Amino acid sequence: MARLLIAASGTGGHVFPALGVAEKLPDYEIQWLGTPNRLEQSLIGDRYPFHSISVEGFQTRSPLKKLQILLGLVNSVFAVKKIIKEEKIEVVFTTGGYIASPAILAAKLSGIPAILHEANYIPGKVTKLLSRFCNTVALGFEGTKKYLPNIPTIWVSTPVRSQFYTPQSLDLNIPDNVPLIVIIGGSQGAVSVNQLVRNCLPEWLKMGVYVVHLTGKNDPDADIFKHPQYISLPFYDNVAGLLQRADLAVSRAGAGTLTELAITKTPAILIPYPFAAEDHQSFNAKVFVEGEAAYCYQQKELTEQNLKDLVLDLIKNPEKLKRMSQKSSELAVIDSAEQLSKLIKDAV
Repeated sequence: MARLLIAASGTGGHVFPALGVAEKLPDYEIQWLGTPNRLEQSLIGDRYPFHSISVEGFQTRSPLKKLQILLGLVNSVFAVKKIIKEEKIEVVFTTGGYIASPAILAAKLSGIPAILHEANYIPGKVTKLLSRFCNTVALGFEGTKKYLPNIPTIWVSTPVRSQFYTPQSLDLNIPDNVPLIVIIGGSQGAVSVNQLVRNCLPEWLKMGVYVVHLTGKNDPDADIFKHPQYISLPFYDNVAGLLQRADLAVSRAGAGTLTELAITKTPAILIPYPFAAEDHQSFNAKVFVEGEAAYCYQQKELTEQNLKDLVLDLIKNPEKLKRMSQKSSELAVIDSAEQLSKLIKDAV
């Protein structure tokens, strides 16, 4: 039985694709590398042995702090190298982010292959710096290749968890014959978008629609609006069932979320996270806008009136939503996790 170390940490955009790949490797002995007190610990649970290391990004101007972070990275590399040796790891798979640095470098020092998946259209700093040490860089968007010259890449889209491919039932009180709008702020939530949505709700609800609003855990006003057609939740585990049922999503533009929208054929209004590194969510969203599967507004440009009117127009014109749904499905790659699992097997 081959032994795999998965390094995926921080946000759902890193952790969920890694889980999708892990599900396709039932014959592998998988260990998980994460960081303390982050999303992955609750999602992984006791499914895989979990190793925790501390690692930070270099977003600081302080030379002393940068030196501390660099020393911490060196320590983390040798900590991962020790895990690789003790657990007899044969291949490392990572979905990027800070934790990818020690994972890739430790794999290189240990003489074992590393596979990196870059989900975003604009590759992150770690991908640009360390992709040369990987056997293959798998891409979420085909156009990303031009940012990684002379690196072995393959376009596979972004994996999603298996439940997105099979019909899921909802345990929410939503009638079958009503339009449903789903609001998704990403695993970190989106307080400013939440407020904008709440201001639009009265007019939307008058149309008879139901709204499920995933607010995230950081919104102090999450419970301020009450209505029988409005369901507010900080987090909902069955996002697959929610998107399968939804007529329209209002969402951030993380690569993982966009893939889930494509797989479930869900039309969307995208509001890229304005502080994402190198504005990568805007580039992600552009692919879906050009594919006629979504509308996109920058957060600073989006007004309450714009959002309210666009949603009302789409709900009143279901033929528009039907066309967007078809276009969204054309952007889906349904075997992404299988392709990545094959890359891992071939590397071993």
